[in-house]
Amino acid sequence: MLNPDPPVERSAAPPGTPAPPGTSVQPDTPAQPQPGSPAATRTRGARLRWLLGILGPGLVTGAADDDPSGIATYSQTGAQFGYGQLWTALWCLPLVTAVQEACGRIGNVTGQGLSRNIKNRYNVHTLRALVVLLVAANTINIGADIGALGAAAHLIVPIPNAVLMVVFTAVILALEIFVSYRRYARVLKWLTVSLLAYPITAFLVPEPWGTIFRATFIPHIEFTTAFFFVITAVIGTTITPYMFFWQTSQEVEENQARKAKRSLRDLRTDNAIGMFFSQAVAWFIIVLTGTVLHNAHVTTINTAADAAKALEPLVKTFPHAGLIAQGLFAIGIVSLGMLAIPVMAGSTSFALAEARGKREGLELKPRQGRYFYGVIAASLVIGLCLNFIGVNPIKALVFAAAFNGVAAVPLIWFIDRIAADRRIMGAARSGRLSRVFVMLTFLGMAAAVLATVISYVKG
Repeated sequence: MLNPDPPVERSAAPPGTPAPPGTSVQPDTPAQPQPGSPAATRTRGARLRWLLGILGPGLVTGAADDDPSGIATYSQTGAQFGYGQLWTALWCLPLVTAVQEACGRIGNVTGQGLSRNIKNRYNVHTLRALVVLLVAANTINIGADIGALGAAAHLIVPIPNAVLMVVFTAVILALEIFVSYRRYARVLKWLTVSLLAYPITAFLVPEPWGTIFRATFIPHIEFTTAFFFVITAVIGTTITPYMFFWQTSQEVEENQARKAKRSLRDLRTDNAIGMFFSQAVAWFIIVLTGTVLHNAHVTTINTAADAAKALEPLVKTFPHAGLIAQGLFAIGIVSLGMLAIPVMAGSTSFALAEARGKREGLELKPRQGRYFYGVIAASLVIGLCLNFIGVNPIKALVFAAAFNGVAAVPLIWFIDRIAADRRIMGAARSGRLSRVFVMLTFLGMAAAVLATVISYVKG
């Protein structure tokens, strides 16, 4: 019996060598990991690490968008109109995403903040007019938010509002000057989980989900001054000037802290997640206050305690449910206020420093950034002083949101022009879809402001 021929060992051919005739070549494709396998688990882990690694300016801006002014405004519209303005949360999502993406892209591509880009593209007179609008809007908003911090904390701490406001102002100023904002925001971002109290409570309360989803997709309009004023406030607290300047400048600082500029894909993912989170929270606040407050005939929110009543169903089975609800509300307001107020003061300082050619940046040491930190201190102190003129803090929050809606309109026009300019943005200039949504934002906000003015004049 003859033994079969032993197998012949063939050495691997070098790359590029054609295969012998009659043989087939298998492409060098990596095997796909099977679901549940260690390789698949590692892949999911790598994707999660990538996602967490790219979250930055977009997420912080989105979280800061739900500041005390935003919570008060969404609570007021839910209490006053029920689900009548619920559609604004959905319809504003693509608009705020488009505007903030354009702002982030401007900072990423040019390496300059929004003020400097406006100054370079237009002139110093145009810049001054826009910065005046920004400073006025931010100062009013800072003042209203500081007042809200004091009122919310007073619900659980038996200390006078005035003392609490001064303490919060001093703490925010010290942290913004002496602590890296990245480290500061990293801690406060975790405190924003208190906002989950709204969606959790919404699912615990019996809701007319059919009515709610119809109100989400189908706009409802009432031709009254009150309706247009509140809708201007809702849009203004969602698409607000301080977010424009902040995200543009933070993209610049983000790239300065990296070895390589971050990609537009990462920027857009970060921005989309931040804006979705912001609008989801807004939607749940309107749903919950519409169900709990409006249906109970509470149509006007005069105090922080009134706004906190929306959370009582979450803890109704506990002793002292009202006090616990006030505590949850206070934690949310304080954490979001301490996250958002530095953003507002910082955006004011970025804008003024760039307009005057001064050094700017939250990573500057106090001696290096005397002008920059001086503007932040002045913004906080003036905002604090506004609370001692006898204005109701909750009503001030809604007014601040409405003023933001007015100030945002001209700024959006200039953002669109800069983001679409080939000479400034090169290949990263705005595409057709981006321009359509940004201009829809401009026209929608201008229409809301105009309708408010007309309805007010007509009485």
